Amino acid sequence: MIDELLDGSGTLSAAAEGAVRDAAAAEVVPRWRRLATHEVLEKSGPHDLVTVADRAAEAHLTASLTRLLPGSVVVGEESVHADPAVYEALKGDAPVWIVDPVDGTWHFAHGDPGFCMLVALAVRGEVLASWTYAPARDEMAVAVRGHGARLNGTRIRAGAPAPGAVLRVATSHPDYTTADQKAALLALDTEGVHARPCGSAGLEYLAVARGELDAVAFSWEYAWDHAAGLLLVEEAGGAHATLTGARFHVAGGNALPFTAARDRATADRVRGLLAGG
Repeated sequence: MIDELLDGSGTLSAAAEGAVRDAAAAEVVPRWRRLATHEVLEKSGPHDLVTVADRAAEAHLTASLTRLLPGSVVVGEESVHADPAVYEALKGDAPVWIVDPVDGTWHFAHGDPGFCMLVALAVRGEVLASWTYAPARDEMAVAVRGHGARLNGTRIRAGAPAPGAVLRVATSHPDYTTADQKAALLALDTEGVHARPCGSAGLEYLAVARGELDAVAFSWEYAWDHAAGLLLVEEAGGAHATLTGARFHVAGGNALPFTAARDRATADRVRGLLAGG
């Protein structure tokens, strides 16, 4: 079935899209703006939340996605939180579904539409396809390696910033950075760049892929936040690079911060600023 996905027939891609939509309809949308206080919990702090929707949606996706591709496994945000050893599957040979059941949980828990669901399929560290679904906005972005990126079925291209335009960059929030990473990100506070803290990482990547945002610069590397969006940006014509200029690896070990941008020139410019910081 992976061969069917890669040759563009779309069988597996369409089925995975359906699985994401089904999980949203069953577990996420009915709980949006209807969460009870006891259904929202803190993990590492007040901005790092988990809800019953996160856990139920991940369980739903784990069951449906592994049925679609026998022998595959799931690396999800909530399963790794419960057992960090699950993350090691990204280094194995089995196909891996990388799942963030609700990306932007803070927004979801506060009734804001700025959240999405992220799924990516990777084999031996290479991301082959991804699905970014924003149910409150009814937006589904799908990328298949070598076959482009589409939003609600229409091909999207990131394009390039206008010559001389101020670069719009979404960055990691300062509260979630080390001292060195904070210094690197502060290098974006310069003439010709407008940097702001990011919201949902998945939606920021989508904004880059559709040309509404010029770049992102992130200081953390959890695969569920980045795998789907990096492929989406790449298939829309964009580029990404870690601090050393190497490509981002979903299994980890990246030089941080890293960037993804509308085109290679912008990615190189942002990376250069980060490295200088």
